Amino acid sequence: MRKPIQSAALFVFEGADGAGKTTLVSVLKEHLNRHGIECVAFAFPGRREGSLGKHVYEVHHDPRQFGIEAIVPSGLQLLHVAAHVDVIERNILPALRDGKVVLLDRYWWSTLVYGSASGVPSELLQSMTALESLAWQGVKPTTLLLLDRPHTDVALASAYRGLAQHETTFPVETVRNTGTMDSLLEQVLDIIFRTVAGGRGRSPRLSKTATPRPAGANSAPAAHLEVYAKASPPKPSKVYDTYWKFAAERQEVFFRQVEGREGALSRDPILTKHKFTNAYRASDRVSQYLIRNVIYESEDQTPQEVFFRTVLFKMFNKIDTWELLKNEFGQIRYSEYRFDEYDRVLSRAFKAGARIYSAAYIMPAAKTFDSGPRKHSSHLRLLESMLNQHLPERLSEAASMKDAFNLLRSIPMLGDFLALQLVTDLNYSTLINFSEQEFVVPGPGARDGIRKCFSDMGDFDESDVIRWAMDRQSVEFDRLGLAFRYLWGRPLQLIDCQNLFCETDKYARLAHPDVVGLSGRTRIKQMYRQTSRPIAYWYPPKWKINEKINQELPSVGLGHGAGLWG
Repeated sequence: MRKPIQSAALFVFEGADGAGKTTLVSVLKEHLNRHGIECVAFAFPGRREGSLGKHVYEVHHDPRQFGIEAIVPSGLQLLHVAAHVDVIERNILPALRDGKVVLLDRYWWSTLVYGSASGVPSELLQSMTALESLAWQGVKPTTLLLLDRPHTDVALASAYRGLAQHETTFPVETVRNTGTMDSLLEQVLDIIFRTVAGGRGRSPRLSKTATPRPAGANSAPAAHLEVYAKASPPKPSKVYDTYWKFAAERQEVFFRQVEGREGALSRDPILTKHKFTNAYRASDRVSQYLIRNVIYESEDQTPQEVFFRTVLFKMFNKIDTWELLKNEFGQIRYSEYRFDEYDRVLSRAFKAGARIYSAAYIMPAAKTFDSGPRKHSSHLRLLESMLNQHLPERLSEAASMKDAFNLLRSIPMLGDFLALQLVTDLNYSTLINFSEQEFVVPGPGARDGIRKCFSDMGDFDESDVIRWAMDRQSVEFDRLGLAFRYLWGRPLQLIDCQNLFCETDKYARLAHPDVVGLSGRTRIKQMYRQTSRPIAYWYPPKWKINEKINQELPSVGLGHGAGLWG
């Protein structure tokens, strides 16, 4: 039996006229309801009695019955947008808040495709879709299914395929409608249940007689949408816009350096004087080193070896310390690890006055282990203990990122912050593979930034706010007229938005000194210092962006990126 659908899921169906959307939605709704999944269906503009959409549909197809000779294309599309907003606010959002599965026939994609085909200027269409996006209040489709069928309008079908290729903020699946309705239904059911299962492989077919059980709390669609069931959203302060402006400028600085552009990196005096991490966590210098030189340097990708290398590096979080160990032992392997030898090398460096720990965050001593006076000795014993408890294998079997986090959180001296850092770093590897849009825990700095960005939290907690920011990123960048450069098509993830709240807290100490956070700090300690060590940017292969980097910036591999803040 397929994995049950979690409540509050939004599945959107798009495609040119004649692709089969309306019939499919009707059949799918009946099928899901028959198998115990509460499901409702809506359409844009909609033809329900008493709805605005019904009248818009009639005006569109027969304006003369209303005494209207003709409607200009831009006016007609605005009528459709008004009908869309009416369905969104009156029907769809309340259904999602009630925990229902929603099937939607058409989306704002149709406004762009049909509006463009009828000659509406692109500037007007962009404004219309931005307005419609605001009505969605940050809600994104769980999956958009694009139906592609032979003999539909070639130009329209091509336009839809173009949108699918460039969409980065929610999953899109293209479905070829070339057979019977039964075969089409099976394709769609496989996509829906595979999506709900978190993309972890093809799910077995849904039994035609079994009734699905209610899904557990870890299912991705509900985690994505549950925040919008809150009755009262947060109220932004003046620092809220600064959050988005900082993100856009920090990312622009990143690309200026990566592309090797000459001239000033930024006109912002705070950014040029002080050290700030990148908009994307994985772009920071230490994360880049970890991914390329620690996690993926070795061909041995067994759970034990990946876990050992990653956690050993992160305990010190310092490139010089890792290279010290490499110079001593060559390839770092758990199979060849000996406590006395590693402890000897680190103790010798400590006695010589070397700093073996990063100042980025404090690793408390693992007092549970009686391993001598040095903190690094207790951390080596802690790492041994985690491996002896078969933590790598247990992590590899975790059903969700939250479950993996909780496994790490159960280890002595790993609090929320360190457990989140470790699960994020391990998620770069082959050991676990979860969406970075699935789970987050706010750190102390992020809490400070959130309190500065919102004068009233409403019914949201800090985790809700981070998810809210992630889901609204395209809307907010558009609202502020910011041309944010995504990471080769990858939108900001939860961990990135969490980090940006932390960096905004620091930035606001100088930009908005009158806005006080939880900590009361007023200075930024770390100053920007240019470094000559280059960065050859390379990200987890599962993200599928390294090929894009090589195509767009072939010189990146030759050492661009020297002097970045991260």
